[in-house]
Amino acid sequence: MPAEESRPQLTTDPSGRPDVDQAPSRSGSARSSTTIVVVTGAAPLGRRAVAAVPPDALVIAADGGLDHARAAGLDPDVLVGDLDSISALGLAWASEHTELVRHPVDKAATDTELAIAHAATYAPERILLVAGQGDRLDHAVAALGALGAPTLAGIGSLEAWWGDDRFHVVHAPHTVALDIPPGTTFSVLALHGPAVGVTVAGARWPLTDHRLEPLVGLGVSNIAEAAPTVTLTGGIVTVVVPGAAS
Repeated sequence: MPAEESRPQLTTDPSGRPDVDQAPSRSGSARSSTTIVVVTGAAPLGRRAVAAVPPDALVIAADGGLDHARAAGLDPDVLVGDLDSISALGLAWASEHTELVRHPVDKAATDTELAIAHAATYAPERILLVAGQGDRLDHAVAALGALGAPTLAGIGSLEAWWGDDRFHVVHAPHTVALDIPPGTTFSVLALHGPAVGVTVAGARWPLTDHRLEPLVGLGVSNIAEAAPTVTLTGGIVTVVVPGAAS
């Protein structure tokens, strides 16, 4: 393994929060992939989440997510975090087999945020966040919220599996086509602030050039008809497919 000081480190702003905007580019690193998978959370990974991981993906574990990744048959390439929740056996394995990007415990960002920021430095086409269905709602909201970071806006696809629920986080201006069969329930939520120019097509209750306010029920429980798409011209929306019926 290279010396710790030779590994890329995130700088901090005056508050001590890692400055993800200044993360060094890793597009020329030893291994490249169009998909970067970030494994996080404190619960075992579901079968559907594991099945969604491409065989050639580069896998980044956020701290204790490494233990759940390995239990599901995924061997991470990189371990990111303060390493306060990974098991001793997991850390010993990671020290021999992964790149370690270690951060102090006293920090103002979650390990998931740090792992996603690290994933973005590879300039991938897709980031896929996977986690088991844990019992901490605050952790789930913060982890999914991290996919709304401005530095991720240029990445073509931002997806997540949280338990059996599937998510797409869509930055404007962009369109996402939902690969789900007719009759599937899905929701479109503005979790990161107002979203404008929201158009939902191919659904029972379409929207056209709508302003979607944060955390309102208007976009909840729509029904797919033919080839549903979600488009927006400003802001961010999160598309949720509960129970991953796709």
